[in-house]
Amino acid sequence: MLRADQPRGQHMSVAEPTFSVSTLPSRSLAWAARGWFAIALAGQWLFAVYILLALVQPLALGDGDAVNRTGLITGHVAGDGVGNGVLLAHVLAAALLSLGGLLQLLPWLRRHWPAWHRWAGRGFMVLSLAGAGSGLFLVWVRGSRLGDASAMAVTLNGVLIVVAAAMAWRLARQRRFAGHRRWAIRALLLVSGVWTMRLGFMAWFILNQGPRGNTPRMDGWFDIAWSFGCYLLPLAVAELYFRAERAGPAVRRAVAAVLASGALLTALGVFGAWRMMWGPHL
Repeated sequence: MLRADQPRGQHMSVAEPTFSVSTLPSRSLAWAARGWFAIALAGQWLFAVYILLALVQPLALGDGDAVNRTGLITGHVAGDGVGNGVLLAHVLAAALLSLGGLLQLLPWLRRHWPAWHRWAGRGFMVLSLAGAGSGLFLVWVRGSRLGDASAMAVTLNGVLIVVAAAMAWRLARQRRFAGHRRWAIRALLLVSGVWTMRLGFMAWFILNQGPRGNTPRMDGWFDIAWSFGCYLLPLAVAELYFRAERAGPAVRRAVAAVLASGALLTALGVFGAWRMMWGPHL
């Protein structure tokens, strides 16, 4: 096998093996991350399809009944042009972010389509700020919330999105791409909080064969914990991954196991969300 910087026809020496047992932890970490990425990409695209067909389309057409059948806390309200418009902007931003956000992480696209990566990244940052701002408006101005705890969780999420997006943008402008990558991943995980929340609840219901620590007003112990955990837990796992990239074999194996477990839970959550939340409204 040739290295990227090795001319063709020049053979590698015996002292430079292309594979050894010591590479297994690195490979397991990479494959665990790829597995989660593939499952998450499928889940986010399904979420985007649901948003576009069940929310964006009827909101744009003024079909309030169709929107309200999805079970939004505050959906289409007759006579509330501003609120309905902000809701449309919010869900449209969520759909676009779900369609294109994860693609920003593909090294192949960054290498072969750098201009696309830059412009898509700018669009991601703008949409992230629009989604965070409109979400805060819906919670605190329109009153679309079930309780104070969930409202505070949404608020913290929105603030962190702004911080992460600003840091990713700043580091990209400074051409500090290693730091930019880490902050862009954090921004993506924070923006995906509403998606992760739904997956977590569905996986929790399936594993418990029903609600446990849940209430209709989302003020049960699990409701409150997961309202914050849906974005704080992925951030913690991301930090483990960043450190594992520079750590020894034992740490890499451990973090690979964490990522693999997360991938399985994500798959379970996607299945439950599609069967119980998204699919029935299409």
